[in-house]
Amino acid sequence: MTTETNGDGVLSLPISAKGRIIVALDHPDRQHLLELASRLRGEVGMVKVGLEAFVAHGPALVEELAASGHRIFLDLKLHDIPRTAAAAASMAKNAGVELLTIHASGGTAMVAAVRDAIGDSMAILAVTILTSIDDAGLREIGMRRPIADHVHELASLSIAAGAHGVVCSGMELERLKDLPGLRVVPGVRPEGAERSDQRRVVTPAAAIAQGADYLVIGRPIVASQDPVSSARSIAASICSTSHT
Repeated sequence: MTTETNGDGVLSLPISAKGRIIVALDHPDRQHLLELASRLRGEVGMVKVGLEAFVAHGPALVEELAASGHRIFLDLKLHDIPRTAAAAASMAKNAGVELLTIHASGGTAMVAAVRDAIGDSMAILAVTILTSIDDAGLREIGMRRPIADHVHELASLSIAAGAHGVVCSGMELERLKDLPGLRVVPGVRPEGAERSDQRRVVTPAAAIAQGADYLVIGRPIVASQDPVSSARSIAASICSTSHT
């Protein structure tokens, strides 16, 4: 894995339009995942291994995907005491992971402990507010300010504590323009696609125009009858707005 850092120690990766796509391999069947990853090699920038696949198949799946040439985004959203989160991050580093998520709400001590444990060997992304949550859902858990305010505060604290970037909805990208670091945006849906359980969604082109570095896209690609064509169509839709 080759990484570059800018003067602030933040991962900086100039990438093509298709390189901005992280395809979410959220499926319990190992062979299906491997076949899908193989079909999409060269069509997307990274593959995402999330909780469903990781719980089903463990680090061996991550290592196999990395060994076959895929860049890996391990989306475990670590949220634990600092020592435990740091130890888990160290194990991910050994598996060949390039991007790893932790929860910003774990606090600055947890973020700092993870950064101390892994340095710049991979990028730590702090998840702010899940894209499945809207304003009503946020109030339900006792957070009363606008979502964008909470996202900005969590992002600011996490980056100051050592995170290389954040995971947020495309709707909050404008609010984060004063902060350094990577922007990884889930909840991305092509025009007219089903939202499913996502609430704060944007189109691929809109996310890139607002400053997203990577787009996490699952069902619009993996549930398509032709995943390769779908990935190519999404790449084409963002090509003209790419800011590399």
